[in-house]
Amino acid sequence: MAIVRSNLSAIHSARIDTIRFAVLTVETPSEGFFEITREAARFLAEAKSRDGVLLLFLRHTSASLVIQENADPAVRADLVTALNRVAPADAAWVHDTEGPDDMPAHVKAMLNGASLTVPVAGGKMLLGTWQGIYVAEHRTRPHRREVVLQFVGAAG
Repeated sequence: MAIVRSNLSAIHSARIDTIRFAVLTVETPSEGFFEITREAARFLAEAKSRDGVLLLFLRHTSASLVIQENADPAVRADLVTALNRVAPADAAWVHDTEGPDDMPAHVKAMLNGASLTVPVAGGKMLLGTWQGIYVAEHRTRPHRREVVLQFVGAAG
């Protein structure tokens, strides 16, 4: 049994005085994980964000958004391998209109999801030390993916 110790830091509050958004276009060359953490941070800086939340939404059904380790590239390679084991291209899928990687891509996107929420304080994302934000491309050929970035909170 886990022991939970409550140690809340001071509670901060901020008024929502702004909603800002932009669309980030990501060119993916093939299957894999493509980091967009810097672009999200640049958006927050340009939005003059202080405290609030960053919402990210991917406008596609065969790719996904994830927060994952950004230190060791082997993690991303292993994640591709794991997803291919869960949804292999040769599983006799009924839907194959766009090729054998299409239906597995939909399954992988369903597992990972199309949106993320990241808290923001002092204009910075409160990601963990080794966390990065990625577009996970599940198709084998190049694609142009759109990520909607929206900041809701206090700006100045």
